[in-house]
Amino acid sequence: MTTERRSSRRVPRLAAATAAAAVGLTLLVACGSSSDDSGSAAPSGTGATTAAAPATSAASTAIPDQDVVSAVATDPTLNAELPAKIRAAGKLTLGTTQTPGVSGLPHGGENSDGDPIGLDVDLRNAVAKVLGVTWNVEYGTFPTVIPGVQNAKYDVGQDNFGVTKAREEVVDFATYLNDGQSFLGAKDVPIDSATQLTDLCGLTIATSPGSTFQQILTDGASKCAGVGKKPYKVQYFTDSAPIFLGLANGKVDIYFGPTLSLKYDATHVPNTKYLGQISTTPVGFVTAKGSPIAKALSDAVNKLIASGDYAKIFAKWDVAGTGVTASQVNPPATF
Repeated sequence: MTTERRSSRRVPRLAAATAAAAVGLTLLVACGSSSDDSGSAAPSGTGATTAAAPATSAASTAIPDQDVVSAVATDPTLNAELPAKIRAAGKLTLGTTQTPGVSGLPHGGENSDGDPIGLDVDLRNAVAKVLGVTWNVEYGTFPTVIPGVQNAKYDVGQDNFGVTKAREEVVDFATYLNDGQSFLGAKDVPIDSATQLTDLCGLTIATSPGSTFQQILTDGASKCAGVGKKPYKVQYFTDSAPIFLGLANGKVDIYFGPTLSLKYDATHVPNTKYLGQISTTPVGFVTAKGSPIAKALSDAVNKLIASGDYAKIFAKWDVAGTGVTASQVNPPATF
């Protein structure tokens, strides 16, 4: 898979819900962009699936604010796994991208005070607590974070990086969640589950251009004819705002996008339903090749899993089913 970004700007949940509730209203789009690698696994009809999340009758605009980090305990044994220089400084430099507003949730965003929030933020802060260090957060862009780790500008990189063979040649991974490629349907779309491309036959699919999602749909274009069904139609949008508008006004049947975000959308955007995913891939922190920091990060994630703090973080952001059962350093990549 090539490095990609999610739709260049994801519509804020409040704006998306407004579009779904009243098509005639102006749909507002956030200024911020959210980059990630969701949807980085090769397509497979046998990929892991999760039961559809129930569609809400009204938008849920409240941003969760439960404190799921401050009670996390430091583990001196895991702190000792860090290099002496890091232990002495008491901090790790993290390279990531900044996501203003709420357009990048559940991964990341900012609250009304400008403080970073999101699933990724809670996870990394909990990991830092376990390791007994703090983060020195520096912002870059999605394409520059991994090179920044390689040249020691950052100790750790985090930007929803999916594990790939090419990346594992230049950085190490410590996994902390699973993401993939999924389908979000309009409430009235005539299917309740989609776990393979032939489930889409005869429907209109919206996705982002120049992405893995486009590649999958293009490569699978002949599958419907192969089973005697009408082909699906594909529309491409660089913003998700018109996709949500299309779902609301009947111009789009299904949004093909990143699993974790679409699961979140299904519970925050009215008149939509999560249909399932066709593939999944582990996502992780990245560190320099051979750095002992990768194992410390992985062990810290596993400590959070064992203590139950990890589950609390995923429950807060309402994305159950996207966590890992165990963090791994450099798991085998399938593409």
